[in-house]
Amino acid sequence: MTDAPYRRLLRPLDDRIVAGVCSGIGRYFGVDPVLIRVAFIIFAAVTWGAALLAYPLCWFLIPEDRPIAPTPSWRDPSDPTWGRPTA
Repeated sequence: MTDAPYRRLLRPLDDRIVAGVCSGIGRYFGVDPVLIRVAFIIFAAVTWGAALLAYPLCWFLIPEDRPIAPTPSWRDPSDPTWGRPTA
């Protein structure tokens, strides 16, 4: 997999508490996800809970990071070089 020439906002699979929204935002901006989580809690308290509507919206809009598919250890029989010995 090649790296994209731009950063992508994705929800990671490994560093999440609920859905990975804060972790994805933290990785995108290069900030510790704990700081994003604390800022979100403060923002939710200041807006009397209105910010809590933003979390499910971000959960829906930010795509989930997909793991890189491992290369298969078996050889495909439809490959024309299937019967030949491997180097």
